[in-house]
Amino acid sequence: MQQLVIDERIISQDKEGYLVALEDWSPEVAKALAEKEGLELTDQHWQLIECIRNFYQQFQLSPAMRPLVKYIGQQLGKEKGNSIYLMKLFPGSPAKLMAKIAGLPRPDNCL
Repeated sequence: MQQLVIDERIISQDKEGYLVALEDWSPEVAKALAEKEGLELTDQHWQLIECIRNFYQQFQLSPAMRPLVKYIGQQLGKEKGNSIYLMKLFPGSPAKLMAKIAGLPRPDNCL
């Protein structure tokens, strides 16, 4: 188990770095999680983080890449709803990295 300390609060993470308790998430936690991944969050990142959090709130699950791309395309437009755009902002596995930084569980069907 891993931990973050944010404003004197101890935030527990699982072995992969996902939050154990979703209610521990805050923008400060997101910044710390992103930092650990080597990312500095821009307005573009925050727009996508808000989008994936809305997806989770609506469907109660973290989306895999295909549903995430489709949802972002519907919410933010086709220029942002594509895997190349997401990979530029969240390299590697965008669905997993976005879920982690957004304080959501790991998507079930992401490798």
